[in-house]
Amino acid sequence: MKKRHKISNSNWKAIPKTRHTTPETILKTLLLIVVITFQFQSCDSFVDVELPQSQLISTTVFEDYATANAAMTDIYATIPNKGIYTGALGLGISNQLGNYADEITSTQNPNNPSLNFYNNSLLPSNTTVTGFWNITYNQIYAVNAVIEGVATSQNLTMEQKEQLTGEALFIRALLHFHLVNIFGDVPYITQTDYKKNSTVSRTPIGEIYQNCIVDLQNAIAVLPDPAPTSDMERVRPNKAVAQALLARVYLYNKSYPQAANMASAVLNREALYALEQNMTKVFLIGSKETIWQLQSGSAGLNTTEGAFFTFISGPPPLISLSENLVNSFTGNDLRKSNWIRAIYNGTTTWYHAYKYKESKSTSVSKEYTIVFRLAEQYLIRAEARAEQGDFIGAREDLNKIRHRAGLSDTTASSQQEILNAILEERRWELFTERGQRFFDLKRSGKLDSTLTGLKPGWNTTDSLFPIPQTELNTNPNLLPQNPGY
Repeated sequence: MKKRHKISNSNWKAIPKTRHTTPETILKTLLLIVVITFQFQSCDSFVDVELPQSQLISTTVFEDYATANAAMTDIYATIPNKGIYTGALGLGISNQLGNYADEITSTQNPNNPSLNFYNNSLLPSNTTVTGFWNITYNQIYAVNAVIEGVATSQNLTMEQKEQLTGEALFIRALLHFHLVNIFGDVPYITQTDYKKNSTVSRTPIGEIYQNCIVDLQNAIAVLPDPAPTSDMERVRPNKAVAQALLARVYLYNKSYPQAANMASAVLNREALYALEQNMTKVFLIGSKETIWQLQSGSAGLNTTEGAFFTFISGPPPLISLSENLVNSFTGNDLRKSNWIRAIYNGTTTWYHAYKYKESKSTSVSKEYTIVFRLAEQYLIRAEARAEQGDFIGAREDLNKIRHRAGLSDTTASSQQEILNAILEERRWELFTERGQRFFDLKRSGKLDSTLTGLKPGWNTTDSLFPIPQTELNTNPNLLPQNPGY
C-alpha cells in the first residue's frame, strides 16, 4: 500500500455551434435533458443513472432524426469539456499524463491540481482520477443509449441508423481505449441496463482490445467515406476516422500486419489527407493533415489546450514543458521552433507547448482540438513495418515525418535501432497529445528505465492509475484495487 500524498452528404453536417431559443430547439433541449443530465454530474458514478431515464431515451428521442442526431452531437460537445480528453481547467490527460510522465513540469503550488500527477502520488480518492472514470462511463452510457435507441426506432431511415450507430460504436471504442490504458482491466460497457451495470466486473485487457476491434470493424462497415465537400472542418467521424483509431488499437495490441494495413487504408486517401509542410498550419481548423477534431462549443472559441498550456510571463502559473523534453530536440528541428515557445523573465527561461497558439476567443474559431492526424498514421505504419522486419518501409515512413520537421534521414539500421528511433520521433511529434508519450513508454516496456531517477516519486506500480475508491465501495465486483494502492 502506498503511503503518499453510409450516409448522404445532406445528412452529414457539422455540429451546431450556437443554439437559438425557438420552440423547436426548446423541445429538443427538453428531450435531450434525459440523455445528458447525468453527464454533468461530475462526482456521480454512471451506475447512479436512473433506469426510467434510459427508457425515455429509447422511446422518445430516437423517433425523430433531428433529436436523435442532436443526442449524438451533444455527446461530442461533452468530450472536449469534460472527462478524459480535455476537461475543465485543463485537467484532461494531455496535461495530466504529460505531468505523470516526462513531458510537463508542475509548479509546487499546493493548490495545483496537477501536482499529484507530477509527483506520481495519486491516491484512490483523487477527484480528477474519479472524474476520469465517472464522466467517461457516463459518456459511454450515452453512446449505448444511442445504439439501443436507434436499433428500436421505427421512424429513422436505414441511412440515418447506420450513421448514428457507426458514430456511437466509434466513440464507445475510443473511450474504452483510453480507460484500459489508464486503469488496466476495466468494465467494457455495452448496454444501459442499470442493474447489470451496477454490479459489473472488470474485463481483462486483451478482451477489451478485442471488443474495441469489433466495435470499430462494425463502425467501419456502416460509416461513410470522408467527403471533404460536406465536412470541411472534419468534426464528424467517418470511415477514415474509425480506421485511424483501429490502426492505433491494432498497434497497441501488437497486431502488426493489421496495424500496417489499417494505417495504409488512411494514408492511401491521398486526395483527402496530406502532411502540412508549413508547421504553423498543422493545428489550424483547415489543416489538410487533420483526420478528426473536436469542435469548439460556440463561434469564436478555440481550444482548452491553447488556453491552458500557454503563458505570457514567468514563472508559469501551473505548468511548463519539462527541460528533459525540450532538450531532447535537435537544434534545427522545426517542431521545436514552431511548437514550443520560450518565456524568459530576465533570469530564467521556461517553455510551453505552442501547437495551439490561440489562448483566447477570436472573431471566428481558428483551432479545434485535433484527435487524429496523418503524422501518427505514418508513425504507426513505420512501427508496424519494423516489427515485421520491413526496415526499408519503416524508414520511409519515419523519414517522411523527419523531413517535414527539417531533419535528415534516420541513421537507424537494425530493428531495435529503428524501433528506438520511432519511439523518439513519436515523442517529438506527439508531445502533449492525450498521453501518447506515457502510453508509448508503457507498451514498449520503458516506463521504469525512463522515469526512475527522473521522477523521484515513480514506482513500477504507477503504470496504472488507482480504481476510484468510491467505485470500489459501490461495486465490490471491481475489486481488487490495482497494485500499489
